[in-house]
Amino acid sequence: MNLKNAHILIVDDDADVLTAVRMLLKSEAKGAVTEKNPENLRWLLSQQHFDLLLLDMNFNSPINTGNEGLFWLKKVKIAAPDMAVVMITSYGDIDLAVRSLKEGAADFVVKPWHNEKLVDTIREALKKKENPQNRYGEGGSINAQDSIVGKSLLGESAAMKDLFVKIRKIAPTDANVLILGENGTGKELVAQAIHQQSLRSSRPFIKVDVGALTESLFESELFGHKKGAFTDAKEDRKGRFEEANGGTLFLDEIGNITLRQQAKLLTVLQNRQVVRLGSNQPIPIDIRLICATNVPIKVLADEEHFRKDLIYRINTIEVSLPPLRERGRDVDLLATHFTAIYGEKYRKPYSELSKKALDKMRLYHFPGNVRELQYAVERAVIMSEGDVIEQEDLIFSPLETAPPDAAGENDLRLSAIEKNAIVKVIEKHRGNITKAAKELGVTRTALYRKLSKHDI
Repeated sequence: MNLKNAHILIVDDDADVLTAVRMLLKSEAKGAVTEKNPENLRWLLSQQHFDLLLLDMNFNSPINTGNEGLFWLKKVKIAAPDMAVVMITSYGDIDLAVRSLKEGAADFVVKPWHNEKLVDTIREALKKKENPQNRYGEGGSINAQDSIVGKSLLGESAAMKDLFVKIRKIAPTDANVLILGENGTGKELVAQAIHQQSLRSSRPFIKVDVGALTESLFESELFGHKKGAFTDAKEDRKGRFEEANGGTLFLDEIGNITLRQQAKLLTVLQNRQVVRLGSNQPIPIDIRLICATNVPIKVLADEEHFRKDLIYRINTIEVSLPPLRERGRDVDLLATHFTAIYGEKYRKPYSELSKKALDKMRLYHFPGNVRELQYAVERAVIMSEGDVIEQEDLIFSPLETAPPDAAGENDLRLSAIEKNAIVKVIEKHRGNITKAAKELGVTRTALYRKLSKHDI
């Protein structure tokens, strides 16, 4: 339904909110009615048809329900089951948001909001009312026109639908998020999606691979430095915390930092301020923190390797990404998606996967997850002779096809296989690490670690 033709009812006991929303919707909707007392809801609904209700969650009411908004939501869904309801809350309480969605709310917004975000939320709720299948986690893909979800972050499996719902619920809050998942599952895409759907979406999204930072670079990179703080400090420089101010800071590979680095990071997060190297002046910061690691949470909780107080600080909300082998027919969806992308890139726009090629991918366990699938499809598009990609065009990464680690001689044999594969690919690309990493299906950082491991 078009917002221009919609009649909106706003119920909130804050007169300033009612005035602000009424003025905002004056030029956007056909009509907007405001009401301070939710006890008048039944009478209002009997007097006029409304297409959407904006309903506050937190009324000053004698009714002892624990949350009056949910109480009135249930009443409204009985009185007007077809009316879309968007809940308003003054804080990003995940539990209340989840409960309101389960009770039939179409969406929720968090005070204070950006006017553009509120209008977009109302529009989407009205669209969902017309087409109930067009909802996160229901009846297929997500309709997110300008979102990374549905464009780069794809999936129709039950596990991915659950993930999309969780992203939608936690994004509007400022809760710190810890993303868990194997290498190649798309942790950075999830972080970007959370930022993109947050109230900070117009502010910076800054990524740092903290696992790749040396002890000497860690503080300078994250906290900044003053001119002369060390030999190469030729000018003042902002750290990544300052660059992300007002927005989102994404710390990837958080499970790989040392205890000393963890202590410095914890201090900054507790104090909400940074001190640049070479300075004594604290600088206040306002960031939403998202961290990611491929280390399982039980391993991360070992205090010999990671501080529990830091885990609690970064892990307000935990998001786990499923490995590709548990996503069923998402393999087909992703393979087709990457075939279209690389067909266009390499001027083979009519490339498609044969049935046997798809069967081969379905049978493969993809230890390198979506990243390995992406690189396999890219190579296949390049190597295919015609428009159809055959099963023989699909070659999986030699770094990923080794069997699970075993003890003793098997460890040595697998290590030799890995080293030999790395040497061959690097020689093939005449020492170009970027190209070698791409062919092997790993990041440059991971390849450098393997070079060090094998003393290459």
